[in-house]
Amino acid sequence: MTDWKNPPKLFIPGPVHVLDEVYQQLARPTLAHRAKEYSDLHGETVTLLKKILFTEQNVFICSSSGSGGWETAARNLISDDETVLCCMCGAFSDKWASVFALNGKKVEELKVEWGQAVTAEMIDEKLSNGNYAAISLAYNETSTGVTNPLEDICKMMQEKHPEVLILVDSVSAMVGLPIKFDEWKIDMTFASVQKAFSIPPGVAVFAVSERAMAKSKTVSNRGYYFDLQQYAKNAAKDQTPTTPAIPQIMALNYQCNRLVAEGMENVWARHKEMADFVRDWAKKNFGLFAPQEYASNTLTAIANTRGIDIASLIKTIKEKHNLLFGNGYGSLKEKNFRIAHMGDMDMESLKQLLSYIDQEIN
Repeated sequence: MTDWKNPPKLFIPGPVHVLDEVYQQLARPTLAHRAKEYSDLHGETVTLLKKILFTEQNVFICSSSGSGGWETAARNLISDDETVLCCMCGAFSDKWASVFALNGKKVEELKVEWGQAVTAEMIDEKLSNGNYAAISLAYNETSTGVTNPLEDICKMMQEKHPEVLILVDSVSAMVGLPIKFDEWKIDMTFASVQKAFSIPPGVAVFAVSERAMAKSKTVSNRGYYFDLQQYAKNAAKDQTPTTPAIPQIMALNYQCNRLVAEGMENVWARHKEMADFVRDWAKKNFGLFAPQEYASNTLTAIANTRGIDIASLIKTIKEKHNLLFGNGYGSLKEKNFRIAHMGDMDMESLKQLLSYIDQEIN
Protein backbone atom coordinates (compact mmCIF):
# COMPACT_ATOMS: atom_id res chain seq x y z
CA MET A 1 0.00 0.00 0.00
CA THR A 2 1.33 3.42 -0.94
CA ASP A 3 2.28 5.57 2.04
CA TRP A 4 0.44 8.72 1.12
CA LYS A 5 1.51 10.28 4.41
CA ASN A 6 5.15 10.19 3.31
CA PRO A 7 4.96 11.11 -0.38
CA PRO A 8 8.07 11.35 -2.55
CA LYS A 9 9.61 14.67 -3.49
CA LEU A 10 8.24 15.47 -6.93
CA PHE A 11 10.30 16.04 -10.05
CA ILE A 12 7.40 15.16 -12.35
CA PRO A 13 6.00 17.84 -14.71
CA GLY A 14 3.19 18.60 -12.28
CA PRO A 15 2.15 18.65 -9.58
CA VAL A 16 5.59 19.88 -8.60
CA HIS A 17 7.41 20.28 -5.30
CA VAL A 18 5.71 22.68 -2.87
CA LEU A 19 7.51 24.63 -0.14
CA ASP A 20 6.40 24.25 3.49
CA GLU A 21 5.72 27.98 3.65
CA VAL A 22 3.25 27.61 0.78
CA TYR A 23 1.49 24.75 2.56
CA GLN A 24 1.15 27.07 5.55
CA GLN A 25 -0.90 29.43 3.38
CA LEU A 26 -3.36 26.60 2.73
CA ALA A 27 -3.84 26.19 6.49
CA ARG A 28 -4.90 29.78 7.12
CA PRO A 29 -8.47 30.37 8.37
CA THR A 30 -10.89 30.47 5.48
CA LEU A 31 -12.88 33.56 4.48
CA ALA A 32 -16.49 34.23 3.66
CA HIS A 33 -16.22 34.22 -0.10
CA ARG A 34 -18.69 37.05 -0.63
CA ALA A 35 -17.24 39.22 2.11
CA LYS A 36 -14.88 42.17 1.75
CA GLU A 37 -11.95 40.14 3.07
CA TYR A 38 -12.15 37.75 0.14
CA SER A 39 -12.66 40.57 -2.38
CA ASP A 40 -9.51 42.24 -1.05
CA LEU A 41 -7.56 38.98 -1.42
CA HIS A 42 -8.93 38.40 -4.91
CA GLY A 43 -8.31 41.94 -6.15
CA GLU A 44 -4.75 42.02 -4.86
CA THR A 45 -4.00 38.62 -6.41
CA VAL A 46 -5.33 39.68 -9.82
CA THR A 47 -3.23 42.87 -9.68
CA LEU A 48 -0.12 40.77 -9.04
CA LEU A 49 -0.99 38.32 -11.81
CA LYS A 50 -1.29 41.21 -14.26
CA LYS A 51 2.27 42.23 -13.41
CA ILE A 52 3.49 38.65 -13.90
CA LEU A 53 1.74 38.38 -17.28
CA PHE A 54 2.55 41.93 -18.41
CA THR A 55 -1.05 42.82 -19.08
CA GLU A 56 -3.57 45.52 -18.26
CA GLN A 57 -6.42 43.45 -19.65
CA ASN A 58 -8.59 40.78 -18.04
CA VAL A 59 -7.23 38.20 -15.62
CA PHE A 60 -9.65 35.72 -14.08
CA ILE A 61 -9.11 33.15 -11.33
CA CYS A 62 -11.05 29.93 -11.86
CA SER A 63 -11.41 27.02 -9.46
CA SER A 64 -10.61 24.31 -11.98
CA SER A 65 -7.75 22.45 -13.54
CA GLY A 66 -5.89 23.94 -16.48
CA SER A 67 -8.15 21.86 -18.72
CA GLY A 68 -10.85 24.35 -17.86
CA GLY A 69 -8.99 26.75 -20.13
CA TRP A 70 -9.51 24.38 -23.05
CA GLU A 71 -13.25 24.31 -22.39
CA THR A 72 -13.43 28.06 -21.84
CA ALA A 73 -11.78 28.83 -25.17
CA ALA A 74 -14.00 26.36 -27.02
CA ARG A 75 -17.27 27.54 -25.45
CA ASN A 76 -16.59 31.29 -25.57
CA LEU A 77 -14.39 32.16 -28.52
CA ILE A 78 -15.44 29.97 -31.47
CA SER A 79 -18.91 30.12 -33.01
CA ASP A 80 -20.42 26.92 -34.39
CA ASP A 81 -19.97 28.07 -37.99
CA GLU A 82 -16.29 28.99 -37.51
CA THR A 83 -13.12 26.92 -37.72
CA VAL A 84 -10.18 26.83 -35.32
CA LEU A 85 -6.71 25.85 -36.53
CA CYS A 86 -5.36 23.50 -33.86
CA CYS A 87 -1.56 23.35 -33.77
CA MET A 88 -0.78 19.86 -32.52
CA CYS A 89 2.65 18.66 -31.40
CA GLY A 90 2.01 16.29 -28.50
CA ALA A 91 -0.53 14.72 -26.19
CA PHE A 92 -1.89 17.90 -24.62
CA SER A 93 -2.20 20.03 -27.74
CA ASP A 94 -3.91 16.99 -29.31
CA LYS A 95 -6.32 16.80 -26.37
CA TRP A 96 -7.20 20.47 -26.73
CA ALA A 97 -8.16 19.84 -30.35
CA SER A 98 -10.45 17.05 -29.18
CA VAL A 99 -12.09 19.43 -26.67
CA PHE A 100 -12.96 21.85 -29.47
CA ALA A 101 -14.53 18.96 -31.39
CA LEU A 102 -16.42 17.68 -28.33
CA ASN A 103 -17.93 21.15 -28.00
CA GLY A 104 -19.19 20.98 -31.58
CA LYS A 105 -16.56 23.29 -33.09
CA LYS A 106 -14.98 22.82 -36.49
CA VAL A 107 -11.34 21.82 -36.23
CA GLU A 108 -8.56 21.96 -38.80
CA GLU A 109 -5.39 20.18 -37.72
CA LEU A 110 -1.82 21.37 -38.12
CA LYS A 111 0.16 18.36 -36.91
CA VAL A 112 3.88 17.85 -36.48
CA GLU A 113 5.75 14.81 -35.25
CA TRP A 114 5.90 14.55 -31.47
CA GLY A 115 9.20 16.08 -30.38
CA GLN A 116 9.10 18.77 -33.07
CA ALA A 117 7.93 22.38 -32.78
CA VAL A 118 5.19 24.23 -34.61
CA THR A 119 6.74 27.25 -36.32
CA ALA A 120 5.40 30.61 -37.44
CA GLU A 121 5.99 29.61 -41.07
CA MET A 122 3.84 26.50 -40.73
CA ILE A 123 0.98 28.47 -39.21
CA ASP A 124 1.27 31.24 -41.80
CA GLU A 125 1.02 28.73 -44.63
CA LYS A 126 -2.16 27.17 -43.20
CA LEU A 127 -3.81 30.49 -42.42
CA SER A 128 -3.00 31.81 -45.89
CA ASN A 129 -4.93 28.96 -47.47
CA GLY A 130 -8.05 28.86 -45.34
CA ASN A 131 -10.58 30.78 -43.30
CA TYR A 132 -10.02 30.51 -39.55
CA ALA A 133 -11.41 32.31 -36.51
CA ALA A 134 -8.51 31.36 -34.23
CA ILE A 135 -5.42 29.29 -33.72
CA SER A 136 -4.82 27.13 -30.64
CA LEU A 137 -1.27 26.42 -29.51
CA ALA A 138 0.48 24.83 -26.55
CA TYR A 139 3.28 27.22 -25.63
CA ASN A 140 5.09 24.42 -23.82
CA GLU A 141 4.06 20.86 -24.77
CA THR A 142 4.39 18.96 -21.49
CA SER A 143 4.44 15.53 -23.10
CA THR A 144 7.48 16.23 -25.30
CA GLY A 145 9.44 19.01 -23.59
CA VAL A 146 9.04 21.24 -26.66
CA THR A 147 8.61 25.00 -26.31
CA ASN A 148 6.93 26.37 -29.40
CA PRO A 149 8.29 29.79 -30.52
CA LEU A 150 5.32 31.78 -29.25
CA GLU A 151 6.84 35.24 -29.55
CA ASP A 152 7.78 34.63 -33.20
CA ILE A 153 4.33 33.20 -33.90
CA CYS A 154 2.63 36.21 -32.32
CA LYS A 155 4.76 38.64 -34.34
CA MET A 156 3.85 36.81 -37.54
CA MET A 157 0.16 36.86 -36.59
CA GLN A 158 0.24 40.61 -35.97
CA GLU A 159 1.86 41.24 -39.35
CA LYS A 160 -0.04 38.79 -41.54
CA HIS A 161 -3.20 37.56 -39.80
CA PRO A 162 -4.22 40.18 -37.24
CA GLU A 163 -7.90 39.22 -37.45
CA VAL A 164 -7.29 35.68 -36.14
CA LEU A 165 -7.52 35.08 -32.39
CA ILE A 166 -4.44 33.63 -30.65
CA LEU A 167 -5.36 31.06 -27.98
CA VAL A 168 -2.48 29.68 -25.93
CA ASP A 169 -2.23 26.81 -23.46
CA SER A 170 0.51 27.96 -21.05
CA VAL A 171 -0.04 25.25 -18.44
CA SER A 172 3.63 24.25 -18.07
CA ALA A 173 4.92 27.62 -19.30
CA MET A 174 3.32 30.35 -17.20
CA VAL A 175 5.83 31.87 -14.74
CA GLY A 176 8.74 29.73 -15.99
CA LEU A 177 8.75 31.16 -19.53
CA PRO A 178 8.19 34.75 -20.71
CA ILE A 179 4.59 35.73 -21.39
CA LYS A 180 4.13 39.35 -22.46
CA PHE A 181 0.41 39.17 -22.99
CA ASP A 182 -0.31 42.70 -24.21
CA GLU A 183 2.86 43.22 -26.23
CA TRP A 184 2.46 39.90 -28.07
CA LYS A 185 -1.28 40.52 -28.54
CA ILE A 186 -2.36 37.14 -27.22
CA ASP A 187 -6.14 36.77 -26.94
CA MET A 188 -6.34 34.08 -24.29
CA THR A 189 -3.83 32.13 -22.26
CA PHE A 190 -4.26 29.96 -19.19
CA ALA A 191 -2.41 27.79 -16.71
CA SER A 192 -3.00 25.76 -13.59
CA VAL A 193 -1.18 26.52 -10.35
CA GLN A 194 0.39 23.07 -9.77
CA LYS A 195 3.09 23.70 -12.36
CA ALA A 196 5.50 26.65 -12.20
CA PHE A 197 3.44 28.47 -9.55
CA SER A 198 4.36 25.56 -7.20
CA ILE A 199 0.98 25.32 -5.47
CA PRO A 200 -1.17 22.20 -4.97
CA PRO A 201 -3.76 21.83 -7.76
CA GLY A 202 -7.20 23.37 -7.73
CA VAL A 203 -7.01 26.79 -9.40
CA ALA A 204 -6.43 28.03 -12.94
CA VAL A 205 -5.45 31.49 -14.16
CA PHE A 206 -7.00 32.89 -17.36
CA ALA A 207 -5.78 36.02 -19.16
CA VAL A 208 -8.22 37.26 -21.79
CA SER A 209 -7.95 40.20 -24.18
CA GLU A 210 -10.64 42.83 -24.60
CA ARG A 211 -10.98 41.64 -28.20
CA ALA A 212 -11.69 38.11 -27.01
CA MET A 213 -14.17 39.38 -24.44
CA ALA A 214 -16.05 41.24 -27.17
CA LYS A 215 -16.04 38.10 -29.32
CA SER A 216 -17.45 35.98 -26.50
CA LYS A 217 -20.54 38.20 -26.35
CA THR A 218 -21.42 37.07 -29.89
CA VAL A 219 -21.04 33.34 -29.19
CA SER A 220 -24.15 31.44 -28.13
CA ASN A 221 -24.35 28.49 -25.71
CA ARG A 222 -21.37 29.51 -23.61
CA GLY A 223 -22.68 27.46 -20.69
CA TYR A 224 -22.36 28.75 -17.15
CA TYR A 225 -19.26 27.57 -15.26
CA PHE A 226 -16.76 28.84 -17.84
CA ASP A 227 -18.75 31.78 -19.25
CA LEU A 228 -16.29 34.65 -19.65
CA GLN A 229 -19.09 37.18 -19.39
CA GLN A 230 -19.99 35.82 -15.97
CA TYR A 231 -16.34 36.06 -14.97
CA ALA A 232 -16.12 39.67 -16.13
CA LYS A 233 -19.32 40.63 -14.33
CA ASN A 234 -18.01 39.20 -11.06
CA ALA A 235 -14.44 40.41 -11.57
CA ALA A 236 -15.76 43.98 -11.51
CA LYS A 237 -16.52 43.28 -7.82
CA ASP A 238 -13.29 41.33 -7.22
CA GLN A 239 -15.34 38.18 -7.11
CA THR A 240 -15.86 34.87 -8.94
CA PRO A 241 -19.11 33.46 -10.36
CA THR A 242 -18.91 30.32 -8.22
CA THR A 243 -17.34 29.45 -4.88
CA PRO A 244 -13.57 29.96 -5.17
CA ALA A 245 -10.91 27.59 -3.84
CA ILE A 246 -9.92 30.06 -1.13
CA PRO A 247 -6.90 28.19 0.34
CA GLN A 248 -5.27 27.84 -3.08
CA ILE A 249 -5.93 31.50 -3.82
CA MET A 250 -4.27 32.45 -0.53
CA ALA A 251 -1.26 30.42 -1.65
CA LEU A 252 -1.43 31.99 -5.11
CA ASN A 253 -1.35 35.45 -3.56
CA TYR A 254 1.70 34.46 -1.51
CA GLN A 255 3.53 33.06 -4.52
CA CYS A 256 2.68 36.03 -6.72
CA ASN A 257 4.13 38.40 -4.13
CA ARG A 258 7.34 36.35 -4.14
CA LEU A 259 7.51 36.32 -7.95
CA VAL A 260 6.97 40.05 -8.29
CA ALA A 261 9.59 40.73 -5.63
CA GLU A 262 12.10 38.49 -7.44
CA GLY A 263 11.34 40.09 -10.81
CA MET A 264 10.14 38.08 -13.77
CA GLU A 265 13.38 38.43 -15.73
CA ASN A 266 15.17 36.84 -12.77
CA VAL A 267 12.52 34.13 -12.50
CA TRP A 268 12.96 33.22 -16.17
CA ALA A 269 16.75 33.24 -15.81
CA ARG A 270 16.53 30.92 -12.80
CA HIS A 271 14.44 28.46 -14.79
CA LYS A 272 16.91 28.58 -17.67
CA GLU A 273 19.83 27.90 -15.35
CA MET A 274 18.13 24.77 -14.00
CA ALA A 275 17.17 23.70 -17.52
CA ASP A 276 20.72 24.13 -18.84
CA PHE A 277 22.04 21.96 -16.02
CA VAL A 278 19.57 19.13 -16.68
CA ARG A 279 20.04 19.38 -20.46
CA ASP A 280 23.83 19.14 -20.11
CA TRP A 281 23.42 16.00 -18.01
CA ALA A 282 20.92 14.55 -20.48
CA LYS A 283 23.19 15.11 -23.47
CA LYS A 284 26.12 13.42 -21.70
CA ASN A 285 24.11 10.38 -20.68
CA PHE A 286 21.28 10.04 -23.23
CA GLY A 287 20.00 12.75 -25.57
CA LEU A 288 17.29 15.38 -25.73
CA PHE A 289 13.90 14.37 -27.07
CA ALA A 290 13.24 17.93 -28.26
CA PRO A 291 15.58 19.83 -30.60
CA GLN A 292 17.98 22.00 -28.57
CA GLU A 293 16.56 25.27 -29.94
CA TYR A 294 13.04 24.32 -28.82
CA ALA A 295 13.91 22.54 -25.56
CA SER A 296 11.80 23.66 -22.62
CA ASN A 297 13.12 25.61 -19.65
CA THR A 298 10.48 24.14 -17.30
CA LEU A 299 10.92 20.43 -17.99
CA THR A 300 13.32 18.26 -19.93
CA ALA A 301 12.20 15.22 -21.93
CA ILE A 302 15.19 12.89 -22.16
CA ALA A 303 15.35 10.45 -25.08
CA ASN A 304 15.88 6.85 -24.01
CA THR A 305 18.81 6.32 -26.38
CA ARG A 306 20.25 3.56 -24.16
CA GLY A 307 17.09 1.48 -24.08
CA ILE A 308 16.96 1.34 -20.28
CA ASP A 309 13.91 0.14 -18.35
CA ILE A 310 12.59 3.56 -17.35
CA ALA A 311 9.74 2.28 -15.19
CA SER A 312 12.19 0.14 -13.22
CA LEU A 313 14.58 3.08 -12.79
CA ILE A 314 11.76 5.32 -11.56
CA LYS A 315 10.69 2.63 -9.08
CA THR A 316 14.25 2.15 -7.80
CA ILE A 317 14.86 5.88 -7.26
CA LYS A 318 11.53 6.19 -5.45
CA GLU A 319 12.15 3.18 -3.20
CA LYS A 320 15.75 4.12 -2.35
CA HIS A 321 15.51 7.90 -2.11
CA ASN A 322 11.79 8.83 -2.08
CA LEU A 323 12.19 11.01 -5.18
CA LEU A 324 9.89 10.75 -8.20
CA PHE A 325 10.45 11.76 -11.82
CA GLY A 326 8.26 11.01 -14.83
CA ASN A 327 8.13 8.37 -17.52
CA GLY A 328 7.17 9.36 -21.05
CA TYR A 329 3.53 10.35 -21.47
CA GLY A 330 1.08 8.09 -23.30
CA SER A 331 2.63 6.62 -26.44
CA LEU A 332 6.02 8.03 -25.37
CA LYS A 333 6.24 5.79 -22.29
CA GLU A 334 9.68 4.15 -22.14
CA LYS A 335 10.73 6.23 -25.17
CA ASN A 336 11.63 9.18 -22.99
CA PHE A 337 11.53 10.27 -19.37
CA ARG A 338 10.79 13.70 -18.00
CA ILE A 339 12.37 15.76 -15.24
CA ALA A 340 10.71 19.00 -14.19
CA HIS A 341 12.74 22.05 -13.16
CA MET A 342 10.10 24.64 -12.55
CA GLY A 343 8.65 26.69 -9.75
CA ASP A 344 10.39 26.27 -6.40
CA MET A 345 12.62 23.42 -7.49
CA ASP A 346 16.26 24.22 -6.75
CA MET A 347 19.60 23.32 -8.27
CA GLU A 348 20.82 21.35 -5.26
CA SER A 349 17.79 19.03 -5.41
CA LEU A 350 18.27 18.49 -9.15
CA LYS A 351 21.94 17.63 -8.61
CA GLN A 352 20.94 15.12 -5.97
CA LEU A 353 18.35 13.43 -8.19
CA LEU A 354 20.71 13.18 -11.16
CA SER A 355 23.50 11.78 -8.99
CA TYR A 356 21.18 9.02 -7.83
CA ILE A 357 20.22 8.23 -11.43
CA ASP A 358 23.92 8.17 -12.32
CA GLN A 359 24.51 5.54 -9.65
CA GLU A 360 21.88 3.28 -11.23
CA ILE A 361 22.74 3.65 -14.92
CA ASN A 362 26.54 3.87 -14.87
